[in-house]
Amino acid sequence: MLTADAVSLHAYQQGEGPRLDPRTGELIFVDIAGHTLHRSRLSGGTLVPVGRYDLGEPVGAVAPLAAPGAGWLVAVTDGFVHLAEDGTRTVLHAGLAADHGQMNDGACDPAGRFHCGSQSRLRQPVARLHRLDTDGSVHVALTGVTVSNGIGFTADGTTMYYIDTLPARSLESFDVHPDGSLGRRRTVTRVAGGNPDGLAVDDEGGIWVAVWDGWAVHRYAPDGRLLAEVRLPVARPTAVAFAGSTLLVTTAYHGLDAAQRAAQPDAGRIFAVDAGVGGPAAHPWRGRPPLR
Repeated sequence: MLTADAVSLHAYQQGEGPRLDPRTGELIFVDIAGHTLHRSRLSGGTLVPVGRYDLGEPVGAVAPLAAPGAGWLVAVTDGFVHLAEDGTRTVLHAGLAADHGQMNDGACDPAGRFHCGSQSRLRQPVARLHRLDTDGSVHVALTGVTVSNGIGFTADGTTMYYIDTLPARSLESFDVHPDGSLGRRRTVTRVAGGNPDGLAVDDEGGIWVAVWDGWAVHRYAPDGRLLAEVRLPVARPTAVAFAGSTLLVTTAYHGLDAAQRAAQPDAGRIFAVDAGVGGPAAHPWRGRPPLR
């Protein structure tokens, strides 16, 4: 069993969606309930804040663009925006989740397409998984979703791992066709002990899954075998990302009552563990930033 240490100086209400920006080596992540996007750099065992952006609304996920200095693609309440380094926001698409809830987790595949899902406010299967292609067009990739969460890809981009947290609490996989569309859905494993949330795929093909209310991160083989477990001193790990062989884990204190907060003083902080295996930085979105 692996153990993790807190590395962030601050606690975040609902830290989520960590990604290592390949252009800068910075960890980028969001605080969904805090309506913010954060940039940090791991130095001497501590995550040092580099930048903070207040989006003024729930923020579900972030992906770097490919070019240095080109900013980030951000999933906000009901669509996608481009965020420039100076904080300028440009709406790319809106209304994608306005009828049922809000946008949630997302990630780019190796071809540079952004796959991002929504979650249902009423926890009904009315949410969707969307794909934002490099030409800027949006496509509905999957319907009947309840709480779209973890998304990750094999190195060759032919398989997508995916979590719709409710009701099955399972890790699934899809074939990814050359145009980015999905096929051959199957269940990899049911995740025990809590609600599966964000995920990352390592260099050996293992899938690391944060387990909300499970006090743990699980590592699964592609055939569903549980290979390893990281125990945490907080109940709500939300997502994971690699910085070399260091696995970084975002957590949340959102929804905890006063007694639970007192019993979990590190809730909301970011943790690190030596995973014993490396993992890639985030794949960038290869679309063009808006002209300014």
